[in-house]
Amino acid sequence: MSEYAEKIRGIAKKLLDDGTVDMVIGFRKGTMPLINEPCFVKDAAKVDALVWDSSCGVNLANYLPKRKEKIGVVAKGCDSRNIVTHIVENQITREQLYIIGVPCTGMVDRRKIRLAVGKEILSVSEADGKITVTGDGYEEVLDKQEMLQDNCAICIHRNPVISDEVIADPVEEQTDVDRYADVKAVEAMDPEARWNHFEQLLDGCIRCYACRNACPLCYCPTCFVDESQPQWVGKSVDKTDTRTFHFLRAYHCAGRCTDCGACERACPVGIPVRQFTKKLEKDCKELFDWEAGMSLDVRPPLDTYRPEDPDEFIK
Repeated sequence: MSEYAEKIRGIAKKLLDDGTVDMVIGFRKGTMPLINEPCFVKDAAKVDALVWDSSCGVNLANYLPKRKEKIGVVAKGCDSRNIVTHIVENQITREQLYIIGVPCTGMVDRRKIRLAVGKEILSVSEADGKITVTGDGYEEVLDKQEMLQDNCAICIHRNPVISDEVIADPVEEQTDVDRYADVKAVEAMDPEARWNHFEQLLDGCIRCYACRNACPLCYCPTCFVDESQPQWVGKSVDKTDTRTFHFLRAYHCAGRCTDCGACERACPVGIPVRQFTKKLEKDCKELFDWEAGMSLDVRPPLDTYRPEDPDEFIK
């Protein structure tokens, strides 16, 4: 992926040199393998810090709401869709942004790689669809496709939907995936089994709010869970409070979530948080033929009203 990084650096340098933007948001190498960090470059002399590989999973749209300056931002498919959502929701203007589009073949799941290797990882490299992992006295080569984040494995919008410049030719979109196999499995359960499924799913939650903080949709100045007048939900790890937090947060993402996987990537205990938002994503697709972040010209279904909207649920 070094050619991607070189192109990103070249574009960033030009944008900063000619004053098109005040800052470029991209990625730099993290202090640990498989965890690249957001990087905010304001000096053209420092663009060499920018990198690109399959560990650039953080959604950089998370850093755009309420910014005032002109920004260049590196965006893969899901990031670009969240940028569209931010523009539609008036969190930033299109004129403030120079979007550097990156066709994406998926981000790797560091937990899957660590589990597959079972040893301390000192360095990681990738080429030709293979991930090479090295450590003290060993080297292992893994198939990237088998190590993808779950959301990337079923992604059908790998290319940016909005951009000012794209660094490579579009990649082939996936058409032979079932995006909602896990949701359908839960829907098929009887009520008791479904309740137990979610009870077990949330059992390890420590209420750290990493999922909320990583989500580009959670930009409210004060989250409902932090409100004290009135207090909507307790902040303990009580099962009712935990359940309420996750369900309410998911509903706040309804019709807006792009399934970028930021929530699951951030969770320190590995909870498959996307199971909540994917159900609502599926409902929006089936009820309104809606996919979030695909157009600047169409409002999300849950902030508009049309007489032909489904209303069979009204008794």
